[in-house]
Amino acid sequence: MSEFTLSDLEKIVATRAHASPDESWTAKLYAAGQRKAAKKLGEEAVETVIAAIASDRANLIDESADLLYHLLVVLKIADIPLSDVLKILEKRTVKTGLEEKASRRE
Repeated sequence: MSEFTLSDLEKIVATRAHASPDESWTAKLYAAGQRKAAKKLGEEAVETVIAAIASDRANLIDESADLLYHLLVVLKIADIPLSDVLKILEKRTVKTGLEEKASRRE
């Protein structure tokens, strides 16, 4: 059995975005637009932070899954493929984190 990836989830989000909003949470978010999807992403980010601060491992895992899912919905609405985000991350890993941050200030 192969490992589930963010690319797999991105494909599922893309497929479900065009389903009936009566049958799919993804379609409902997609139909509601970027404002609603981004608001939900923010809520999930806050819940993830709260779980991390509380050292609640199980909840942190659940909230992280919600956060990643909602991020992919926001990216889908913006028509930004995950590969564009991964390219930036790849480029940033060529340098150390401190070097990369310093180069952004220039």
